[in-house]
Amino acid sequence: MIRKINITDYPTLIKIWESAVSNTHDFLKEEDFNDYKEHIPNYFEHVKLFGYDDNGTLIGFMGISGENLEMLFIHHNARGKGIGKKLVTHGIDHFKICKVDVNEQNLQAVGFYTHIGFQILNRSEIDGQGKAYPILHMGL
Repeated sequence: MIRKINITDYPTLIKIWESAVSNTHDFLKEEDFNDYKEHIPNYFEHVKLFGYDDNGTLIGFMGISGENLEMLFIHHNARGKGIGKKLVTHGIDHFKICKVDVNEQNLQAVGFYTHIGFQILNRSEIDGQGKAYPILHMGL
């Protein structure tokens, strides 16, 4: 079930984020991982958050701003079960999501978004925090 996220869910979101990123972002330097982890709760305040709740347990979430999918993270133990696709489809259908930025080095994510129908529109050498992680700007 997809539901809105409450501030009381934030500790769980951080655990989901950590599980997802530590298993998909092997290109991140440890200090950058820790920096992002420290700041992730601040990012939550700037997006509409929705989570995938499996019998009372959040196992994935997304953050939306306007027509941009700003974040999508699925707990590592729940990956490959269609949860990410359900969340993104919900965002497309209900919030008109049509753009997403993806770490170029995260080949699984690039493949996932391409499979859903996103195409690469542009590329940036650095991420939104000014770090040297190339970003692919994708759109439907």
